[in-house]
Amino acid sequence: MHKTRQLMVFSLWLVLAGCAHQSMHHDDRSTPSLERLAYESQLDGREREFFVYLPPGYADEPERDWPVMLFLHGNGERGNGRDELGFVLSHGPIYEAWVQKRDRPFIIISPQLPMFGMDEHADYLRDRDPEQMASRLESGTPPRPEPFDTPQPMTGVPATESMKDQSAVLPGGWDRIEDDLIMMLDRVEREYRTDPQRQYLTGLSYGGFGTWYLASHHPERFAAIAPVVGWGHPKLMAPIADNQLPLWAFAAGRDPVVKIEDFYPGLNRLEALGHNDVRFTNHEGMGHDAWTRVYQSDDFYQWLLEHERAEGK
Repeated sequence: MHKTRQLMVFSLWLVLAGCAHQSMHHDDRSTPSLERLAYESQLDGREREFFVYLPPGYADEPERDWPVMLFLHGNGERGNGRDELGFVLSHGPIYEAWVQKRDRPFIIISPQLPMFGMDEHADYLRDRDPEQMASRLESGTPPRPEPFDTPQPMTGVPATESMKDQSAVLPGGWDRIEDDLIMMLDRVEREYRTDPQRQYLTGLSYGGFGTWYLASHHPERFAAIAPVVGWGHPKLMAPIADNQLPLWAFAAGRDPVVKIEDFYPGLNRLEALGHNDVRFTNHEGMGHDAWTRVYQSDDFYQWLLEHERAEGK
């Protein structure tokens, strides 16, 4: 009995020692950093900035090439790319990685979409307070925002019959700074240790629409895309299908802003064009802020990392 107990204690010590070793190894990594890079916009020549998030351990492993994620924010985070840039930290993978201190092993590029006059029509842009910008705490993490109200009932709806009267892009959308976005990808690829075969694209709401647009015009650039609560127009689908670009689209059943029925025409068009892996998740019980659940999920990031662009593409 005494020997059995000794063996049990020794075994427990080995387990705890192993856990301690792993913990020390994890804690010994360099801390993440958030850099601001200045650039001259190819749209209007104005000087702006964008964020580049470097993950834990980036400074420790000079031989390692890191995957890159380009994140396109929603309509409420627009700004001048200077003193308003902090608004882009409000949601998405950069919020999870930097503000909530979740371990996300990506270099994250996070630009800011210009106002393009949107603040003249939207109170939530015109009247926002810089104090609302999310920020990283020295110790701990801030509380997450309250979820959106979802008074809408859960109802299955048929697909929109035709999208011919719908524009493939939104007014003042990410398509207007397409050249800047590609420049950012190129610059980060030159100046940081990146894996060119593992570049990913995602965005929420306005950024979800921007994700479809940019993927359609540069399908060879990305290893996988994930548009969140933003549908893609059938007109954009042919290049995505031709390149068999892996995708995971997300919608919300109670979304009063971006309706679930408008997702189906583009997704069905992808399948009709021969795309062999159209992945679509509808968070039926959630509202427009379903992005919170998506970007919190470890499964989302693991799915991205499962995909790698073939050499030569």
